[in-house]
Amino acid sequence: MDLLVYSAYYEPEVASSLYLSTNLYEDFAGAGMRVRLFVPLPTRGVSDEVRRQYRKKKLERSVDGRLTIQRLWLPREKQSTLSRTMRYFLMHARFLLKSIRCPADAIFVQSTPPTQGAMAAMIKKIKHIPFVYNLQDIFPDTMVGMGLLSEASRIYRIGRKIENYTYRNADVIIVISNDMKANIVAKGVPEEKIVVVPNWVDTDQIKPVAKEDNPLFEEFGIDKNKFLVLYAGNFGEAQGTDIILRSAEILRDRPEIHFVLFGAGVRFEEACKAAAELPNVSIFPILPQERAHEVYSLGDVALITCKPGTGKSCMPSKTWSIMACNTPIIASFDTDSELADILNESNAGVCVPPGDAVELTEAILRAYKDDRKKTEKDSRAYVMSNASRERCTAKYVQAVKHCLRDQTA
Repeated sequence: MDLLVYSAYYEPEVASSLYLSTNLYEDFAGAGMRVRLFVPLPTRGVSDEVRRQYRKKKLERSVDGRLTIQRLWLPREKQSTLSRTMRYFLMHARFLLKSIRCPADAIFVQSTPPTQGAMAAMIKKIKHIPFVYNLQDIFPDTMVGMGLLSEASRIYRIGRKIENYTYRNADVIIVISNDMKANIVAKGVPEEKIVVVPNWVDTDQIKPVAKEDNPLFEEFGIDKNKFLVLYAGNFGEAQGTDIILRSAEILRDRPEIHFVLFGAGVRFEEACKAAAELPNVSIFPILPQERAHEVYSLGDVALITCKPGTGKSCMPSKTWSIMACNTPIIASFDTDSELADILNESNAGVCVPPGDAVELTEAILRAYKDDRKKTEKDSRAYVMSNASRERCTAKYVQAVKHCLRDQTA
């Protein structure tokens, strides 16, 4: 089976959940598929020297030659929305041209950027092959939730048309939460077309690291005797990470509680400037995925945040990594979301209303007062049962193969 895959980002780029794509495409190939992956030259978090090195690599092969990676030149990604949009459309044009001569039995794409599904639908029509869509984020709903769009706006209406076109043409839609399934079913997507598979964590790689064995304390000069509040991930619009620094401001006279932040994204520079004014905050660029187990083991608690109203349109994949390290979670997140249900069911942490710095601060103080030990929690067992790499990628493989059987039956 030849699987044609297009991805906007891929290793060695630096992003908090990029490992999911790497794991998935490797496991597609490991299941016997011949995977042809097209990606742009790396841009996020890499130097010009790294870009030059990858420009010389015409074709990369792995997994016994069943996964081939072809990188296409695109200009560096910039911060402005217009620049990124133009870059995405150039990327789609290059992907479309590459698809014409590439043999394939099926297409697989993820939902970043949101126009990628529509591009795959066009390729489906050209090549007359099935199309599997992995929905990681529901656009334009998240934009409305962030207050960046209104449902009356032209962009929203265009976004909904793109969304409907993608859903209509996808043969299988894989979503990462039941909340997302309910969202698109309400928009008219047939339930039998949808498969729910949570994002996962590689439990062989992500496991607890004891404080005395964690090199990050010495590497970054972090005092392990303090109560550490950790945030690691994207500083973007949907995350509402400004609440973390507002909470740190409230607690600035409590030196025994220290915030340690690792990040990237459009709001990261702004966060660095704000953190520079606070004595109880240390902030650093996000670390590579291979160090995630050290990062998520660093905190006495770890934070997950969202902007109010966006929590039911996404499911943060970092949840599983934090739980796999047995670190308690405090989520400033929509309390009627699937994340809130998971924290309650697994006893992995607590959820407080998003956008409320006082509620978040009180939850941190309760955790500090309780001084719960990570060894007393076993949220890792919940991850092993529900969100291991092997269990979840096997469901993707099954969905793709089932889709192909339906088309050939």
